Amino acid sequence: MIDLENSTEFEIDTLNLENIANTLTTKDIELIVVKNDEIQELNKEYRNIDKPTDVLSFPMNFEVIDMPLLGSIVISTDFVQEKAKEFKHSFNEEFTLLFIHGLLHLLGFDHEIDNGEHRLKEEELIEKFKLPSSLIVRNS
Repeated sequence: MIDLENSTEFEIDTLNLENIANTLTTKDIELIVVKNDEIQELNKEYRNIDKPTDVLSFPMNFEVIDMPLLGSIVISTDFVQEKAKEFKHSFNEEFTLLFIHGLLHLLGFDHEIDNGEHRLKEEELIEKFKLPSSLIVRNS
């Protein structure tokens, strides 16, 4: 299940996101949707990088009884809008790409240190759910 916390004016359709998540995990995911100023604060606090970013993932690194939470994904709608326009696809497609990227981080994938596993899994999901090129692919 996706627990949505949306502090923006955008309506987020979680049905497709739930379908994607359910192919990878049975655990719950907290999805937090914010603007650039809020994600910048989180990026500064947790990564010591004082600028906005597209997506942040916070894995739940311990088990809590009766709380099957995989972790939290934070997505900036400002970034989603900008990249959707730049790459000429919909807001929803870009949002979904970021969700997949963040979800894979929650599951332990890390494109910065792995041998391409994150990229391969992302490409597999993009193809399965008929999405445009992902972050990792277009930044390679």
